[in-house]
Formats: sequence, structure tokens, C-alpha cells
Amino acid sequence: MMRCIVLPDVESVEDEATRRLVAGIGKAQAQHGRCALALAGGSTPRGVYRRLAAWPGVDWQRVLVFWGDERAVPPDSPDSNQRLAREALLDQVPIPPSQVHPMPAGSPDLDNAARQYEDLLCSLLGRPPRLDLVLLGLGEDAHTASLFPGSAAAAERARFVVATPAPVIASRLTLTIAALAAADSLLFVVHGASKAWALRQVLHAAPDPLRVPAHALRDAAVTFVVDRAAAGDRSAHGSPS
Repeated sequence: MMRCIVLPDVESVEDEATRRLVAGIGKAQAQHGRCALALAGGSTPRGVYRRLAAWPGVDWQRVLVFWGDERAVPPDSPDSNQRLAREALLDQVPIPPSQVHPMPAGSPDLDNAARQYEDLLCSLLGRPPRLDLVLLGLGEDAHTASLFPGSAAAAERARFVVATPAPVIASRLTLTIAALAAADSLLFVVHGASKAWALRQVLHAAPDPLRVPAHALRDAAVTFVVDRAAAGDRSAHGSPS
């Protein structure tokens, strides 16, 4: 059920992803009164967040915000996923603070923090937690959220949130495959030639969820919005992110 939309450049990707997020938010609100949205980490979604913040007509009073993963850094750190999302999006829109639920990755006990966040998700969204929309990126090594190839987190199928070590920057909290697979819609935003190998593995390699965690989502409603560079078009000039 994976669908891949290839567009000419980064700007086209960000515009299309934003349109899809706005449509998804409206659809969820029409169906059950609110939208539970999980945001992505890393630098890739910055442009999407800025566009979403400026998009007219989004009913932010009926949006619940969560995160797909977070680094174990203070919330004001330049490496914080929460900080990026707040600066580019959440501080720019009229969303009630009580509806924004960052991961408690600054806790000294990450395993306990993961259980707390899982309990929060389940208390608000059921068990398994039913997120309406999840925005995701794709790393050069084919990780998504903080599900790194070969990690225990990538193999986890019972828990919805776990702590995990990471190859760079810091340890993390991350949603698991069990949480992502329960979502109504998953939207991957991928651009830059540096992501071409990873995207090819996700879309075309033989299924191997431990090596390519996104393979475990092949039965979910997944859309990839990518630029020509990420799709492997050597004539494209997309920039890595």
C-alpha cells in the first residue's frame, strides 16, 4: 500500500506535503472532531512546518500534537525536535498549549519516560493509540523516526514507545512500528540525492524490516512525497537535508 509521488524539487515536495497534511487534518476533524498529528524530527520537515504555519483555515483548536521521536537533549537545544517544531510551526499558530504533547526525552530515566509517553498516548487515543496523521522522514541509512536498522527498537512489536540508543547526537525516545502501523495515515517527506539509496531500499528491496524498518509498514496507508534527486534522477539537483 506504499505510494510514491515524485516531484521536481524540494519546494514542490514541501508544497505537496503541506497540502496533504492540511487535507488530512480536515478529514480527521470532520470524521471525529479532532486530529491527532505526530510530527517528524530532523531538519527535513522545517520547510513543511513553515508552510503549514502560514496555511489559512486550519482549525488548530482541534489538533492534538505529538512527536514521532525525540533526542535526549534539553528542549532549547539546537538538536531538539521539539524546538524546531515550535519555532517553525507551533509558536506561529493558535494551538492551545494543553494540546501539545512533547516527548519527555530530557528525563534521566528514558525507559520510564517512554512508558509515560505510551500511557499518555493510550489514554488520549486508545490502545493501540490511533494517530490520524504521522509525518516521517527517512535517514540515509534507511532509519525512520528513531528506528535504526538492526536496533532493538526496530524489532519491537509490543510497546508503542521505547528508548533507544542512536548512532549520532543522543539517545532517543521513539514511536515503534506498533504505533506507526496503527495510524490512519503515514506521510514520508524525502528529498536530496543523499536519500536515494535509502528510498530505493524502502520501495524496491526485498522485505527485511530489521535492515529497513519501514518495510514493516507495507500494509499501512503510506505515502512518500519525494523529489527527483531522492528518486534517483541523476539530472536532478535536489540538496540533501
